[in-house]
Amino acid sequence: MSKWQLPCENGKPTEYHLGLLKAKLAKYRQQLLEPTGKAGAKGEGFDVMKSGDARVALIGFPSVGKSTLLNTLTKTHSESANYEFTTLTCIPGVIEHNGANIQLLDLPGIIEGAAKGKGRGRQVIAVARTADLVIMMLDATKKDVQKELLTAELESVGIRLNRRRPNIYYKPKKGGGVSFNSTLPLTKTSEKMIQLILHEYKIFNAEVLFRDDCTTEEFIDVLVEGRIYMPCLYVYNKIDQISIEEVDRLARQPDSLNLDYLLDTVWLCLALVRVFTKKRGEPPDFEGGLILRSGCTVEHVCHAIHRTLVANFKYALVWGQSVKFSPQRVGLQHTMCHDDVIQVVKK
Repeated sequence: MSKWQLPCENGKPTEYHLGLLKAKLAKYRQQLLEPTGKAGAKGEGFDVMKSGDARVALIGFPSVGKSTLLNTLTKTHSESANYEFTTLTCIPGVIEHNGANIQLLDLPGIIEGAAKGKGRGRQVIAVARTADLVIMMLDATKKDVQKELLTAELESVGIRLNRRRPNIYYKPKKGGGVSFNSTLPLTKTSEKMIQLILHEYKIFNAEVLFRDDCTTEEFIDVLVEGRIYMPCLYVYNKIDQISIEEVDRLARQPDSLNLDYLLDTVWLCLALVRVFTKKRGEPPDFEGGLILRSGCTVEHVCHAIHRTLVANFKYALVWGQSVKFSPQRVGLQHTMCHDDVIQVVKK
């Protein structure tokens, strides 16, 4: 039997052999994605320095309308025309919304096979991996073909769209073999499958705990470094060229957007929070709010104001939705809400 030939049961490869193939494929893909030759060779990329409060990557097939959207949402001009590959490099712009500066990157059009390097695809995907949010621009006349192809390209390089990280605890050990446990019955994989995959990766000592009924692929994602989980918004262009029935179908999809609500949805997906500061005896500074991430605490606010403020912190007074009454005296671990006002009192 050839070393590439799969043992079979009843003429079909067993699920264990398929699981091992998936593990091998993930490992080989990771090796292909690792840079070869001299790192950082000049002229091979077009990365843009990260700026602002968040970064959004605008991706799509050539001539789908990305440049037009960039020109509409920002003050930047990106060349647009009715022929393919009008944008040949990364064009940055800034969206000003709710006091935040959101960097929007118009990336060159992706073509099928981008993950393998076609059409500068690797450079485009490398920049997309640094974003906090992906806006996928789609041609409504192509139905779901473009969406499926682009998602597959990004999946193949470890970008997981609109998916949360698998709730799996994994920790390599120096000895003791593999310790496997789960907090619920597993229907999508098994302990034997996990053992085989670990051996494929030359891992013989580890602790594994499944907290969800995850799949084999999700466990492989936990093993392989470089997986990125980020939100994605789908924006459809050229809806004036399709039937009303197709428009209705797209509108009923949970992730479809109307341009009028795009900015508000971007804000929600980025999980941004604006906090206003106030000095004692003065009105709040509504001109210069702090832009932070959802779930931020008073301690995060103090760090944003000045790095030495936490050491001198006594308490804070907060007005807004995060407190039961305004003002309320709170400590460093109090969680802030959008448009809260805070006054920090030092020792």
